[in-house]
Amino acid sequence: MTTYQVDSVRMKQQLAELVAINTENPPGQEREAAQCVARWLTEAGFDLAFSEYAAGRTNVIAVLRNGAGPCFAFNTHLDTVPAGTGWRTDPFILTESEGRLYGRGACDAKGPLVAMVEALRLLAQHPQHWSGTLMGVFTADEEVASEGAKFYVRDAPPTIDFAVIGEPTSNATFSAHKGSLRPRVRVKGVTAHSGTPELGINAIYQAARLLGLVEQAHHQQVRCRCHPLVGNASLTVTRIQGGHADNVVPDNCELLLDRRLVPGEQEATVKAELEQLLAQAQAQSGVEAEIIAWQPTTGGATETEGAEAIVQAGLAACRRHGQPEAGPFGFQGGCDLVHFRALGAKGVVIGPGSLAVAHKPDEFVPLAEFIAAASIYLEIAQAMLPPKERP
Repeated sequence: MTTYQVDSVRMKQQLAELVAINTENPPGQEREAAQCVARWLTEAGFDLAFSEYAAGRTNVIAVLRNGAGPCFAFNTHLDTVPAGTGWRTDPFILTESEGRLYGRGACDAKGPLVAMVEALRLLAQHPQHWSGTLMGVFTADEEVASEGAKFYVRDAPPTIDFAVIGEPTSNATFSAHKGSLRPRVRVKGVTAHSGTPELGINAIYQAARLLGLVEQAHHQQVRCRCHPLVGNASLTVTRIQGGHADNVVPDNCELLLDRRLVPGEQEATVKAELEQLLAQAQAQSGVEAEIIAWQPTTGGATETEGAEAIVQAGLAACRRHGQPEAGPFGFQGGCDLVHFRALGAKGVVIGPGSLAVAHKPDEFVPLAEFIAAASIYLEIAQAMLPPKERP
């Protein structure tokens, strides 16, 4: 396997440049960051294109075709969660201290993105060593609803055979993640004066009866669905709102349910089960309820089988570059892997830094992991793209 020299100084400079561009989501506004990445990869010889699903909500797609062979893509996201308060340093100025690089997005996911750009650049400099198509697909809005990745997939892109998704995994290999569905449920009642509540039907009481069935369903059915990498499926309530006046029996109450799926569960089947749960509530307790909307989420659950070549390549590269517990593991949450799997790509999730600090003040990426990630990404791409045939 050909060894390339990663430029750590350049990587730190480019991470500082990207962190300085505020892409807090909401509102996102990833266009400036997309233009920055496009400039780097245009200079490296890639063909660049932008796509927007809304004003300023921009994906950037880089492509380098190098003869016959598979298509290999790196993907991560341009947006970050809001910086919030409690930082000891300016969240938009990359700060180095004791082997750590601090800043919003340092590990989620601008650090992985810069490491991917370094890998793409070095591969482009040595086209004689590989054959196929190399892509960088850097998307908007992963932190809220993966609208950028969904838009990219809907746009009938070329087939991608292999994908590495950049998220903070401490440079371990993750090959599965959970999915999520969030139905908004309206429970109906009949309004009345609060002095004569018996003349109405209190929607909050009715919602309480439904919530008892939700809890029962989680314990007796949903959590029994277990996956070896991501654990149990789940069903819970995360929001509740009801009533409009202090002296009125409420005639409606809204709940937001959170259903986490494990690989193997299908969204259509789970949606039907949730409808059945509402029907059960009406039959058993007279609760009249309906799903009025589905909140946007990152998407469904997915898995790449551990025996696949890209999983094995990821494990080997992670071990070679300092991660003895290389996996494979699974995310409790979701990410954009599921959307690339929908294109037929086999893929893994790998990146420097830890989810434990990703959405908090003083987010950081360990410098050594950040630099090592570029080499990990390089080696996985080399393993999946065949050597160029000699004339």
